[in-house]
Order: sequence, then C-alpha cells, then structure tokens
Amino acid sequence: MLNFELYNPTNYVFGKGQTEKLSKLVPANAKVLLAYGGGSIFKNGVHEAVVAALKDFKIIEFGGIEPNPRFETLLKAVEIVKNENITFILAVGGGSVIDGVKFISGATHYEGNPIDILKKKVLFTDLSKVIPFGTVLTLPATGSEMNSGAVVTIEATQEKLAIGGSALFPKFSICDPTVVSSLPKRQIQNGIIDAYTHVMEQYLTYPTDALLQDRIAEGILQTLVEIGPSVVENPSDYKLASNFMWSATMALNGLIQKGVPSDWATHMIGHELTALYEIDHARTLAIIAPSLYRVMFETKKDKLAQYGERIFHVTGNSIDEKANQAIEKTIEFFHKMGMKTKLSENTNDYQKTADFIVNRFDERGWKALGEKQNITLEKVKEIVEMSY
Repeated sequence: MLNFELYNPTNYVFGKGQTEKLSKLVPANAKVLLAYGGGSIFKNGVHEAVVAALKDFKIIEFGGIEPNPRFETLLKAVEIVKNENITFILAVGGGSVIDGVKFISGATHYEGNPIDILKKKVLFTDLSKVIPFGTVLTLPATGSEMNSGAVVTIEATQEKLAIGGSALFPKFSICDPTVVSSLPKRQIQNGIIDAYTHVMEQYLTYPTDALLQDRIAEGILQTLVEIGPSVVENPSDYKLASNFMWSATMALNGLIQKGVPSDWATHMIGHELTALYEIDHARTLAIIAPSLYRVMFETKKDKLAQYGERIFHVTGNSIDEKANQAIEKTIEFFHKMGMKTKLSENTNDYQKTADFIVNRFDERGWKALGEKQNITLEKVKEIVEMSY
C-alpha cells in the first residue's frame, strides 16, 4: 500500500427532509449567492424548499450555470460576488453547478488573469482567499459534493480543464435521495456510469496490496451494477435512490484513492470529446474506457482479471482470458445502462478527432498519462481511433 494523507472536512448531511437544516448550516448573517443551473429546481420543489429554509438570510440568485459550466458564465457570477460583497455561496444542483461554484469561490479573490486558474491548474489551499460555500445536491453523479475538484469549460477555445485544492471542499452538502425521482432517465444513466468510471479510474491500475481499498471499490461497483438498471426505471424507490446517491459520493470523495495509484486518462481524453462535441460527460467515458483497457491491456490485466472475477464472476484458464471477459462484461453493462460505446454512434464528425486531441495534449505538455505514465501520445491516438 502506498503512503497517503486523508483530509475531507465536508459535513455530509444525508436523507429525507435535510434541506430544513440549511438555516443552521449557513453561517449566521451571511449574504448568500444562490447558484443553480437551468431551472429544474423550480419544477421539483427544491428552489422553494431552499428559499423557505433561508428566509432570514439576504439572498441574491444566479441561474444559468450550464452542464459543463462555462468559464465565461462563471465570470459573471464572480463579478456579482465582488460587487454585492457576498460572504457565502450555495450551489443548488448537480456536479456542474457545484464545480462552477468552486471556480467562483476561488476566482473571486484570485490575483491575476482568471483564465490562468484553468490553464495553469491553480491549487487553492488558503481558506482566507476563497469564498466559503455549501451545496444542495440534486443529481448524483460526480461526487463534487464531497471533494475539492472541479472541471470547467472554456467555450472560446473548446477546452475542458480541471482545478482543485484543499480550500475548495464544500463546508456542507445536503443530499436528499428523494430528488432522484424527478430526474430524467438519461441523467440517471449518466450518473451511474460517471460514478462507475470514477471508481474504475482509481481501482483498475495494478495491484498494490491495498486489500481494503480494493474491497471498498468493488463494493461500490457491485452496488452500481445491482441497482443501476432498476433505479433508472424506479427512481422514486428510496432504497434504490439512496444507494445510488451514496455510491456516487463514495466513488470520488477521496477514500478509495488513498494508498493506491490512479489513472484518470479516460477522463482526460473524455473531457476533450465533451468540449469538442457536447457529448454528455458520462457517455464520453463509456466511449473511451473499453478502448483504453484494450490498448493498456498488459499493464492492467491483473486488475482486470480480479475485477472480472469479483464483479461479474467470470471464469477462465488464464489471467488474459478473464481480463478480456471483464472488458466485454463492462461493455455489456454500459449498453444495459443506455450508453453508446463508439464515437461514431455519438457524432458524425469524428474522423480527425484522434489527431486533434493528441496535438492539443502535446501543446499542453501532456506527454504521458496514466498510473505508470506509460500512456504516451501514440497510445492516446490508438485509444481514440479504436473508439471510433
């Protein structure tokens, strides 16, 4: 097992009716920016519940944060925070809204060009230089409600880039599984696959004798396989919804990443597909992951075989045989969850995608990716082309 430090200060408030606790969770006398997305919170009653809980606070609302939040939109919110002397931000939405609020939190007091936050992957570690924030989660998927990472899209250059740092943990996150009942099937499908792939990025590397981390990761994967199709069809089933929401949080709150190597190349390549073609984030992961497992087979086959045995109960006479079955079973699960696993099934304009992504990575200095830094630009090209 590798050395590690585990730090997660987020107060995770889970269950039915927990929005009522907002008035005690938000700091007294705070001036609050209420940030949200396209307006679904008005249809499902979440906005009404949040405003009622904060009736004694001064609130300014900022809506319109996009899926894959845009840098250009978030800068408008930064100006409001500055001009209105906002002291606390409340993100009400899914991972995109929460990610956007993390950027707003860090950018408000950032000295310099705010685009450098993304271009230079600034890490925010000084709590005195960010605006504190909390979240009310409406869409389980990204785990952003209990981690310090975020991804923001620069529309002008079609780039999707990450930021983070220990100062960007939410102060609290209210997670009420009953919100799942109002979600469209596509969003639930996306959430399951997003969470699933988050686990795979931290688990499907190479053995490090981290027995407990493996078992926790496998527990999340097994839960998602078990409940995924059912929660899509029965989103108002509280048992299914609550296990979905908690699994999505556990997939990326930092716990299973400690003491083990992690990959994240699937995400880095997938982000480019979202930025280029507006393909849903989870669906880009389903496109890239199987090809990456095949191209990096020799590096990953030991964990692939273990994964296949423990999650899908595959059998075989060799590690290679079991590892190959594991890839096929993963694709079957993705299809069962409504994913189209080829780029050509998601866009017609894909022929030069591999060259574009490789050139972009080269310009950024991203010469090698993956847990062993052995996913070279040549392998990136092979992975993307195999995904066509």
